[in-house]
Amino acid sequence: MDNPSTNGAPPRVDLEQVAHLVEQLERDLARVRAGGATVDTLRAEVEQLRQALAAADPHGEVHEGLHGVRERLGAVSDELLGDALKGSDYITRIGRILGLG
Repeated sequence: MDNPSTNGAPPRVDLEQVAHLVEQLERDLARVRAGGATVDTLRAEVEQLRQALAAADPHGEVHEGLHGVRERLGAVSDELLGDALKGSDYITRIGRILGLG
């Protein structure tokens, strides 16, 4: 069997772990007061990630979606109010899921 990292395909991710992460992100984002466009964009990206999980072969879409959410979390960390969302915790967890650290 080919190793996905050597044939150009994104590495497989633990979809159950991603689904749990998406649920937590959605709960935390619901507690964030209506913020700027960046927070709304993050909400949309989390929803796209949820939809990707339902695809027939979700690994490529989920991998790409995780990268997008991770980047967006880094961009909005200053915008997030209070402790409703701990962006750095999510960034670390997504990095682990993606095998980045």
